[in-house]
Amino acid sequence: MSSADISAQPRVMGHPAGLFTLFFAEMWERFSYYGMRALLVLYMIKGFLGYGDSQAYSVYGAYTALVYMTPFIGGMLADKILGQRLAVIIGGLLMAAGHLLMTIESDIPFFLALALIITGNGFFKPNISTTVGTLYAQGDNKRDDGFNIFYTGINLGAAMSPLLCGYVGETYGWHLGFGLATIGMLVGLAVFVMPNRLSAIVVLLGAAASALGLLVFRPDNAASVAINVFVAICLMIAAVISSLALAKGGLPAWAGNRPEGMDGRHDWKIYLGIAIAIPVFAMLVSGFSPFTQPPTDAEGNVIPPPTKQERLAERIELLEKFEVKQEIIDIVRQEGVSGDAQVRGKPYQFIEEETIEEWVKNLPGVVDEIAKTFLSEVSKPAGLVLTILGILAFGYLILETVRLPKIPRERMIAALVLIFFQMLFFAFFEQAGSSMNNFTDRNIDRVAEQSSVEQTQVGTTIRLEPTQAQLGFHRGEEVFTLTDLDELRKIVKEYDMVDAIDISWPVDESNVGMGLATRLDEMPTTVFQSFNAIFILVFALAFNWLWAQLRRLSIEPSAPLKFGFGLIQLGLGFFAFWMGAQAANEQGMVAMRWLTIGILFHTTGELCLSPVGLSTMTKLSPKALVSTLMGSWFLATAFSQYLAGVISGFTSVESTSGAAFPPPSETVNLYGDVFYKIAVAAVICGLVCAVMSPLLKYWMHQDKFDE
Repeated sequence: MSSADISAQPRVMGHPAGLFTLFFAEMWERFSYYGMRALLVLYMIKGFLGYGDSQAYSVYGAYTALVYMTPFIGGMLADKILGQRLAVIIGGLLMAAGHLLMTIESDIPFFLALALIITGNGFFKPNISTTVGTLYAQGDNKRDDGFNIFYTGINLGAAMSPLLCGYVGETYGWHLGFGLATIGMLVGLAVFVMPNRLSAIVVLLGAAASALGLLVFRPDNAASVAINVFVAICLMIAAVISSLALAKGGLPAWAGNRPEGMDGRHDWKIYLGIAIAIPVFAMLVSGFSPFTQPPTDAEGNVIPPPTKQERLAERIELLEKFEVKQEIIDIVRQEGVSGDAQVRGKPYQFIEEETIEEWVKNLPGVVDEIAKTFLSEVSKPAGLVLTILGILAFGYLILETVRLPKIPRERMIAALVLIFFQMLFFAFFEQAGSSMNNFTDRNIDRVAEQSSVEQTQVGTTIRLEPTQAQLGFHRGEEVFTLTDLDELRKIVKEYDMVDAIDISWPVDESNVGMGLATRLDEMPTTVFQSFNAIFILVFALAFNWLWAQLRRLSIEPSAPLKFGFGLIQLGLGFFAFWMGAQAANEQGMVAMRWLTIGILFHTTGELCLSPVGLSTMTKLSPKALVSTLMGSWFLATAFSQYLAGVISGFTSVESTSGAAFPPPSETVNLYGDVFYKIAVAAVICGLVCAVMSPLLKYWMHQDKFDE
């Protein structure tokens, strides 16, 4: 493409019209990705897999790590063979297939679905971002603003998906949530490949349908209404602007074309590579668990899964225990239970647990626990691969660094130090999809109570719709647990019941003050996954303005100091979670405001660190090592995702098959203690980075960037 081609593009608001095609394609892709991410850990624990926390965290960590590793490969293949346009289409189709496969409740399709998304993301994610850059001439001062608009689309999709996919998946059925993610991915792909006028119609129809969904599918409380209305308004404004841009002309024909000299003769090699990569990624993310030895009894015999008759009997017993209406019991007895229970193995470990315990038994208490958890995860297939790649990449960069002249060498050292702090930041930050998700599910009070049990009701039996408000309260001799609540709700979803189940509740003195509400009054766990993206939409412009004002006054913090500020604010967010756990009520439930404050601090920390990261890497990299250093940045991000899974393992609460999940009062301090340790670690790391910032700034040699 020539400078004349770039100049000839139709413009909207001073930007190429094609930017808005990419905006909506990426928004819908992020909608599908974050929708699935919001559900993933909850689905593995509460869905057909029935995983314990530690196994769910392990799979989640491996999956997110591989998702961040593949874009480096997909970007290189697009640059050399495919071109960005075809790579985006391939990636979109693979990801849509993966989301669709998630609707099948079976081990092998589940892990193949994750592998398809991992592979597809590698082709889609880097190349749609690269295409944005090709729409602008070198030195165009609108380029940064264009990327800011593009990243707004990312966060709009990330904000919308938990509110729709998450709410529908938790409330009506996991498969429906994943189905919405599939539709979102296909809409994004359609916007990218269809003629401009049809794309404009798809943009408007997709946005209108989503806005309507946000207004209809939501909890019935003021906070949820405000959140959903805000996101719906942002979505419709973006849709109108984008459709007007598409009417003027969308993505130019030359954008993202193949490199010169490439005509598709080598594409078969890539398709063959994809066919090989998918089962390999499935094995890595599963840890070979579909093929490992299932649990055995003391005599070494495989423990058989419960039969359909046994599962039906357990379900009937539960319904009778809670004195559910007889017509519901009759429906369940008549229709039976669906699907066969499966025998599942654990992820394969190259080093057995007994050996690890022998190695670490003489270490001090906390070090013992950390070493044991880390070695257990690293000895699994995905952890081993990432560790080896990390060591090789870091070793190579060290060798290349020592060979450089003084100024490039010091810049490389500064870059490697910042990569290390970035890795720590996201290892802590990415608790959002794992341990924070479960903390929200189990210990955050998410119910807008309509009334409460009064003293006059003591000694009577009332009927109520079970919600999170009853968790931790005694019902007779037993405590009402999350297992009880989830099983009752599972029955409503599986048998397509229009009305919620109501249960009997004999009221005693300990129940006075217990909240009463309906499912519509309860905010689903996944809704909180949208808070980070919503805060970014609200505060990103404010941070851009703040840095611009400080730059004008010549007091803008350096990139290393911003990294330090980011880590400190991240730590303050975890301190908020810990303070909430300390202030929990007698039942172990934490007020919603503590979670909101914590996520706000996480977001402001991210806005200090994330936007400057890649920009700083490109400035510090010697020309011969630009791609290598950028690849190392993404590899470090991948490793941080895996570390996040390792860290979340310290919050694991295991509930063996058939056993009730512990009440909130028994889990709140576990989460609080781990979050406190993360907070201390993040603040210390931030202070170290801030103290080092003058030295790192000196090593960056900013006065010589133009040389």
